Amino acid sequence: MISIQAIKNSIDDLKTITKVEFGVYDPAGSIQTATSEVEHPGTAVVTGFAASPADSQVIGQHHLLKISDGEETVYILDAIGSSEDTYTYGRIAVSSLQNLIQAYKERFDRGGFFQNLIMDNLLLVDIYNRAKKLHIDNNVRRVAMLIETAPDKNAMGQEVLGGMFSPQNGDYITSIDENGIVLIKKLESDQGYEDIRAIADTIVDMMQMEAMINVRVAYGTIVGELKDVSKSYKEAMMALEVGRIFYNENRVAAYNNLGIGRLIYQLPENLCHMYVEEIFGDNIPDDLDEETINTINKFFENSLNISETSRQLFVHRNTLVYRIEKLQKQTGLDIRLFDDALTLKIALMVVEYLKNMENNR
Repeated sequence: MISIQAIKNSIDDLKTITKVEFGVYDPAGSIQTATSEVEHPGTAVVTGFAASPADSQVIGQHHLLKISDGEETVYILDAIGSSEDTYTYGRIAVSSLQNLIQAYKERFDRGGFFQNLIMDNLLLVDIYNRAKKLHIDNNVRRVAMLIETAPDKNAMGQEVLGGMFSPQNGDYITSIDENGIVLIKKLESDQGYEDIRAIADTIVDMMQMEAMINVRVAYGTIVGELKDVSKSYKEAMMALEVGRIFYNENRVAAYNNLGIGRLIYQLPENLCHMYVEEIFGDNIPDDLDEETINTINKFFENSLNISETSRQLFVHRNTLVYRIEKLQKQTGLDIRLFDDALTLKIALMVVEYLKNMENNR
């Protein structure tokens, strides 16, 4: 529902243009806001007019007009003045406020519509009917993007996104919980996943620069119909979770680029335990120090190249070899060999997945 402050801002602007004083009352006769300390026409007068079938009434200098939301009278406008133009200015004010109320209502309704849409709370026929009433196109290319924030940063995050994306351009922003903001992004016919990735990177950068908020962004696949937006949203949720578990250093996760993390995430827990025990036995490496983890990751990044890895780590080649041999004693795997390196990479990801499952219980 529209805020009283928004109504006050509107009638203040109208007063500046017309030099007419305005007051806004509820149907019970209580004043809601005014351009100044205006004279009250009387509670009985306002309530009587609100209950009457008339659209307007003039009492002395008070020009009373109804502000409606559909067929319901939601406010009474009092345009105060003795000139012949006062009534006309009152009509202009009523038209302006009714359009403003409708715009706020559509914005609120659209947010609720997209919340229900992505949560699969709507029947197919309801999706099309409500979308038509809310002026939302059906056959448009869209992608669901999920922006994860800290709970106390959610409102600020929505404000920043609101400045970046507008419903006028076909983009809609809603919120599911205190940690997540959902952006339903409209795409042009020539925009693909590279463009979506660029948008996600921009969101991360803008959140950091404009509001000092560290966010994680995930997105699903491109869909061509409104009913499939919920599918894209669920994919974004999965991408966010997989990215958090397996690729925590990345701020953006794409459903179509999750790598082996996608497979591990969908494995049953008992199979994961069996695999880890098969590889490590009782010596599960769940407490590797940061130096060892960094060495492993850098070694993998450099395609098992000892010389390049030692150069990037700023250590002597023999020091790196010592670390690798120490890891071999711990795990029984020599990551200088491709098969062992691959086995360790997957096994460590499975261990991380199991730790995450345990922490979420």
